[in-house]
Amino acid sequence: MLSPDVTVRFAQREDTPLILRFIRELADYEHLLDKVVADEATLEEWLFDRQKAEVIFAMADSCEIGFALFFHNFSTFLGRAGLYLEDLYVLPAYRGRGYGKALLKQLAAIAVERGCGRLEWWCLDWNQSSIDFYRAMGPSPCPTGPSTA
Repeated sequence: MLSPDVTVRFAQREDTPLILRFIRELADYEHLLDKVVADEATLEEWLFDRQKAEVIFAMADSCEIGFALFFHNFSTFLGRAGLYLEDLYVLPAYRGRGYGKALLKQLAAIAVERGCGRLEWWCLDWNQSSIDFYRAMGPSPCPTGPSTA
C-alpha cells in the first residue's frame, strides 16, 4: 500500500513526549498554541491507559516526521463505528512528498480492517493548503464541517 520509502507505525507509550510535540507544532501552525492544555501525563493516561484514541506516525529514514491522531465514533444510521481523524500533521520540510497521503491511506486501511462504516475529519476553513490536500484525495470535503470518505 505504501511506497517503499514511506512507512507508518503505531505510537507506543514512550512516544508520549513526541506526540505532545507534534500537537504543539500543529497548534502553533493553526495559531492556537495558547489553547493547548494537554500535558504528557494526560496524554499517556487517555491514549495508553484508557485507550480512547490512537496515534500513527509517518516515518522518513527511521525518524517520525508526521502524525495522525484518531479515535472511534459511532453512526446510529449505519449501526457501526467509524474512525474520526482529529489531527494530521507533517513537518513543513516533508510536506508535498506523500507523507500526509500515506497517513490518510493508512487510516482508511485501518477503518476497512476494523469494519468501520466511514472515516471522517474536519478542516479549518482558512487552511487552503489542507483543503486542497483533502480534495486531491478524492472525498468531497466540507471545509468548515466534517468530511466523509
